[in-house]
Amino acid sequence: MADIAVIETGGKQYTVRMGETISIELLPTEAGKAVIFKDLLSGREVAGEVVRHGKGKKKIVFRYKQKTRHRVKKGHRQLFTQVKIQSIS
Repeated sequence: MADIAVIETGGKQYTVRMGETISIELLPTEAGKAVIFKDLLSGREVAGEVVRHGKGKKKIVFRYKQKTRHRVKKGHRQLFTQVKIQSIS
């Protein structure tokens, strides 16, 4: 149990282990900087390093109104940050 932690960021909870790389919602930090989260279960500190920022796969949103033939097609790519977990202490 010592090497597992539950962190919360971006309104979501993630189960993380030491050395693991996770993709989370975009953080306003530069690549290579350190970030610190708090373990929800035991209150320990979880330290990580920002690896990179990126965009996820494209999701298509399509709306259609049948009688007027009104069509709207949009695409969305969610921004994310990859973080490598350095330590849980």
